[in-house]
Amino acid sequence: MSKTARWRSAALPIASTALVLALAGPAAASAPAAATATTTAPESAPETAPDARPDAAGPRVPATSTNRPVGTTSARLVDRDRPDPWRPDTPSRELMVTFWYPTDSARGAHAPYLSKELSTALYGTDAPAGVRTGAVAGARPAPGRHPLVLLSPGFGLSRTTLTALGEELAARGYAVAVVDHTYETLVEFPGGRIEPCLVCGREGTDPDFGATASRARAADLRFVIDRLTAPGGRGPVRGLAVDPGRIAAAGHSLGGAAALEAMGEDRRIRAAANLDGTVWIPPTGLRSRPVLLFSAQLGGSPGATGNWEDSWKRLTGPRYWVDLPAAGHLSFSDEHWVVDALGSRDQLPADSGPDLFGTVRGERALAATRAYLGAFLDRHLLGRPAPLLDRPSRAFPEVRFAK
Repeated sequence: MSKTARWRSAALPIASTALVLALAGPAAASAPAAATATTTAPESAPETAPDARPDAAGPRVPATSTNRPVGTTSARLVDRDRPDPWRPDTPSRELMVTFWYPTDSARGAHAPYLSKELSTALYGTDAPAGVRTGAVAGARPAPGRHPLVLLSPGFGLSRTTLTALGEELAARGYAVAVVDHTYETLVEFPGGRIEPCLVCGREGTDPDFGATASRARAADLRFVIDRLTAPGGRGPVRGLAVDPGRIAAAGHSLGGAAALEAMGEDRRIRAAANLDGTVWIPPTGLRSRPVLLFSAQLGGSPGATGNWEDSWKRLTGPRYWVDLPAAGHLSFSDEHWVVDALGSRDQLPADSGPDLFGTVRGERALAATRAYLGAFLDRHLLGRPAPLLDRPSRAFPEVRFAK
């Protein structure tokens, strides 16, 4: 696998390692390794993870583009009809999912970004746990059926790295579910149990790993749809109703590949977006449904575009390929703006910073990601005008149309 393909799929452990170094400096060398850190808790942990107000001193998730309040909760979901793909001896697939959704009240404690324990296990420091979110923990969902967007993070990255994107989409009126794909990153379950990344490292030795992981993640996303559209309103979030006719999937890196695969397998998914991820399975079965490709540094680099060029030719529906040349691979996740907010970017290894973060500021990359993904979803789930997708924009002159 080429270097480009590896980091485009977030398969390089350097992604998390770089953030460890940026946040914790030399002390991170003595921190527990992300692929092996684990704690245990009773299997009878409650179904829903607790929420609490985070420390008030840390940076805040950038404000959304609307003033609509957002609620959030996290839940443990168990697919008892499917063995775990990474632990065949485990008869059920266990997932942690965070939900964001519109709410009518901004009153209440804001949800934590992540726990100090998970932050330390992932990054070697509890500094990211001080990030303040904009979503109210456990708020009652606004009435009515909401269009649903499923999000999948990059390989080795926590679901928390899509918090800013989740809050933005919920503020636009969408119900959002971001999935932690167990054993592909550290995952904290209710009661404080942290499961390790069992497969970190396999991406460099198994040529079929990307395709295997894409299929496993697609099955995770489809299961979450099943739970959220269960008859009788018995979904995992009390009072949250989703519109089964308006569902999309999106993801960063390997999560973007999984979003395309999930749409190919599931006709309920009407649109899909891939944020800078190598496509491991040629897109098929999409039935002319729309696809957004959003890349970093790809538009002007023909040698790096072969994977997406092949995928582009296979897309028969509305298709969009935009590029942010000044961005890096992690610019589509929270990892970029968090590093900037904590003032730690200059501590990155010189040879990793450009690929991971480019030269753009994290908040600016986030604004572009929010705007273009939001426009794509608004057009294809809600039928709203989205001129941002049709031509270069004065609001985002740094974004280019690769196709």
